[in-house]
Amino acid sequence: MSELKITGKQLLGLGYPQGLVIRVAMDVIAEHYPDATLEEAEAVLSSVLKDPVAYQDDPVLGAIAAHLIVEEKPEVIALRDTPVDYAIFGAEFIEEGTIRQLNSAIRLPVAVAGALMPDAHQGYGLPIGGVLATDNAVIPYGVGVDIGCRMCLSILDLPEASLETQASSYQKALKNKTKFGAGAEWKHNDADPVLERSEFREIPVLRNLLDKAAGQLGTSGSGNHFVEWGIVTILDANNEWNLAPGNYVGLLSHSGSRGMGAQVAGHYTRLAKELCVLPKEAQHLAYLDLNTEAGQEYWLAMNLAGDYASACHHLIHQRMIAEMGATLLARVENHHNFAWKEIHHGKELIVHRKGATPAGKGMLGIIPGSMTAPGFIVRGKGEESSLHSASHGAGRQMSRTKAIASITQEEMRKMLQDNGVTLIGGGLDEAPGAYKDINTVMSAQSDLVETVGRFQPKMVRMADGGPAED
Repeated sequence: MSELKITGKQLLGLGYPQGLVIRVAMDVIAEHYPDATLEEAEAVLSSVLKDPVAYQDDPVLGAIAAHLIVEEKPEVIALRDTPVDYAIFGAEFIEEGTIRQLNSAIRLPVAVAGALMPDAHQGYGLPIGGVLATDNAVIPYGVGVDIGCRMCLSILDLPEASLETQASSYQKALKNKTKFGAGAEWKHNDADPVLERSEFREIPVLRNLLDKAAGQLGTSGSGNHFVEWGIVTILDANNEWNLAPGNYVGLLSHSGSRGMGAQVAGHYTRLAKELCVLPKEAQHLAYLDLNTEAGQEYWLAMNLAGDYASACHHLIHQRMIAEMGATLLARVENHHNFAWKEIHHGKELIVHRKGATPAGKGMLGIIPGSMTAPGFIVRGKGEESSLHSASHGAGRQMSRTKAIASITQEEMRKMLQDNGVTLIGGGLDEAPGAYKDINTVMSAQSDLVETVGRFQPKMVRMADGGPAED
């Protein structure tokens, strides 16, 4: 028998008021009445609704009763009249709407500092490419829907020439050892310690997500997520791996925490909006106080999703490297779409990087271009005005809709051919012309990172096209 799930719509139909009590009731039923029929659950909920005082001391139903007794519409939290200061890098090619989004974020009462990266464009809540430091508060939409979306680059011992002489083997690995798209799962998957984590048992929203997480482990999403072979050029002789300058075969991937992360983001965003009512222009920036149970739950779930995303990349790389009989020489990886506890302005702050790369002093990262443009292996300079951050890619200059309407298949085919790139999957929404010039973006952040090496894509695997938030 499948576990019972009560929806908010059903609760409203029973007469429950709009508000936090809806979420509380859904969680109580999911946790304590999983084997009840719908009729049995509705009878219990109706009884509590009819006389909440009678249930206020009940160890299970008292949580619902308490909210019914005191439920009041929260007051709207006002934004500051004067925003905190923040830095913009590459302002000349960032749209005004993107800047307006960050202007709302830095007027939050919990905002302490912010920054905007040169690849920035509009998103939900924080703009993609936006960085925001807050005081003891976390913003689910400041992290993003794809929690822990990350880059992972493996540098291998394969000869550069093999990308041409063994092209069919590389392409076969991409086709057979990767899966893409919403709902994509492996029929048989490897065990991984991340699936044994206690959060799957202790946090209500995660309890029903373990099977999904297990099936999707080692898969990639849609939109701009990819796995690709290419040529790594090490430029810095003093690199951290003691690799000789020159060319190597590299494997680069970009994806996040899949369906599990999306479910966590959706659940806690709804909860944050119920607890933290903001003016309409800032409603997606609703935050959770880390001193509350909800804030601590989200923080734990977010970190689990980030570790799960990392495990996905490692499994993808493990399968691909084994398929080619290669040996790993070095690896560079980093999250974006995440929040960290860091020291800035002399105190611990929560630093949200929505599509931005951590760039603390000496910290390594990988910043991709597009499917035909180079990516860059970088070392952070620890620039305080950027909150130790850099761009997470080239950034879009066209929306997906505009790209599909204005770029033809022939134009995309020619660009791929001119750059010697083989594409498996992918759509016009991800055409190279939809992105900013990565070299211009890198020039705008020369104070933030230094270049250690480059990655030039040669064989790219993507989903067949579809929406995704970076």
